Amino acid sequence: MVDNAWIAAALMAARPQALSALLRYFRNLDTAEEAFQEASLRAVRTWPVKGPPRDTVAWLVFVGRNCGIDAVRRTRNNVALPSEAHLSDTGDAEADIAERLDGSHYRDDILRLLFICCHPELLANQQIALALRIVAGLPLRQIARAFLVGEAAMEQRITRAKARISANPVPFDAPDADNRLQRLGTVAMMLYLVFNEGYSRGHSDPDAARLCDEAIRLTRLLLRLFPTEPEIMGLLALMLLQHARHRARLDAEGQIVLLEDQDRRLWDGPMLAEGRALVEKALRHQAPGTYQVQAAIAAQHSRARRAADTDWGAIDRLYQTLEMLQPSPVVTLNRAVALSKARGPAAALALVMPLGEKLDGYFYYHGVRGGLLLQLGDAAGAREAFNRAIALAGSPAEAAHVRLHLDRLGTVPALPPALSAK
Repeated sequence: MVDNAWIAAALMAARPQALSALLRYFRNLDTAEEAFQEASLRAVRTWPVKGPPRDTVAWLVFVGRNCGIDAVRRTRNNVALPSEAHLSDTGDAEADIAERLDGSHYRDDILRLLFICCHPELLANQQIALALRIVAGLPLRQIARAFLVGEAAMEQRITRAKARISANPVPFDAPDADNRLQRLGTVAMMLYLVFNEGYSRGHSDPDAARLCDEAIRLTRLLLRLFPTEPEIMGLLALMLLQHARHRARLDAEGQIVLLEDQDRRLWDGPMLAEGRALVEKALRHQAPGTYQVQAAIAAQHSRARRAADTDWGAIDRLYQTLEMLQPSPVVTLNRAVALSKARGPAAALALVMPLGEKLDGYFYYHGVRGGLLLQLGDAAGAREAFNRAIALAGSPAEAAHVRLHLDRLGTVPALPPALSAK
């Protein structure tokens, strides 16, 4: 008997490669998506009875391809799909597909799919939303949260992107070198959003680490295509430096452990060393970008053997650079955390309060604000901010972390985490 949770995790992990392979066959996004969904339904029905296949991706491609072909046939001459038993026993066909999935024919399929979703004929916000939905398979709620917009607005973006592709077919061939370069920034942003989704979901879903691993794998492939591009070096470095801390981010009870309280012996040393080396290599190009600066901030944290050794002044200066390169209320919120360490909570709160209108629906804004107010002795204001943060928490672990501060209003807690401090 195959566990249903394992099946769900296996389907999620297989989605990018299986869907991109199906897109190669059908050259139609809707057809490929429908074929994958039908294959997934068949997996849910047959794997608990017959056991998992030797290669889940190959099985899904084989079954999905047959389902897709049958869907096309039904509109023509109603040729029936092979029996369930035949589809479930893929035999040599599955082995052949598994062998080719690791060969040159399929090697770049997922990256090709990323570049297709990030086609310049689509609006930028449509490109990224479509890629997150199609390639990563993220639920609409999570995509909307990543963009700080409502679900209805995000659904409209994705629907408009699909409609535009249907009305004016976007080429499904791999883009040439010039076109890849034009789309590079959007693809990089999409990969980082996938990584961040896995990173943030790690509080409540251990399998979410697979999203981080997949984003890192694809970014390595992207760097192979653009080996001299400092921003891609910076992006990969940032992912490595953040992911290196994943074993220390939760305690034995599944509660969030802030960066300053983490057991740094659990950090992945080789991953940190690779990330720092990439940061230094990228910065030598003297073409600073947002990923490089964020990676430099993460590298500063990684160099401190103890939390007390952290150079918060340097981190504050890096955030000021990031604010110039990418003005954003979230960047300013992260800078406020560093500023509170370097100059105290009053200076940080002065930076945070004007952000309320833009970040009122953002969990971390209210968590940081509550921590600063509490340090300044405003227990009532801190309680209000913490309650608001709990209402906006994206996982039980986030809510539980803030609730601890509510239970300890008689003491001054450490600041709840901003994005860069976890």
